[in-house]
Amino acid sequence: MDLGRQSIMNKKQLKFVIGSIVIVAAIGYLVVTGITRTSVYYLKVNELLSKGDSIYDKSVRVEGKVVDGSIKKDPTALKVDFRITDGTKDMTIHYEGIIPDLFEDERDVVVEGKYTREGIFKAHTLLTSCPSKYESADKSHPEEVKKI
Repeated sequence: MDLGRQSIMNKKQLKFVIGSIVIVAAIGYLVVTGITRTSVYYLKVNELLSKGDSIYDKSVRVEGKVVDGSIKKDPTALKVDFRITDGTKDMTIHYEGIIPDLFEDERDVVVEGKYTREGIFKAHTLLTSCPSKYESADKSHPEEVKKI
């Protein structure tokens, strides 16, 4: 009788261990595939342009500085065309969507999208960097704070 109970316990333990392994493997698979599907290359302009045909129509992220005077906004729609540079090469960006408040000439930006065979980067995401330091509009520093 003890042998029968022991056999039943071993079967239950074996089922539990196998079930646990299956669950852990499934979670691991989901994590790995989720990371590989959402990972995006992060390149500078010259790195992207040097890749040639291999980069066309692949989702990439590109960092650069907005070329002064290159911003052309469409006043009737949420569209903007501009150029970015990394100091050595530059490229044209076409973006459709909400334009960040900090977007302006000579601002560091990161765009995410696809580089087309026509030489235009079609961005679906536009991120701007914050200024490295903030300065108040009023340069004077109050000697004492007034209490209300």
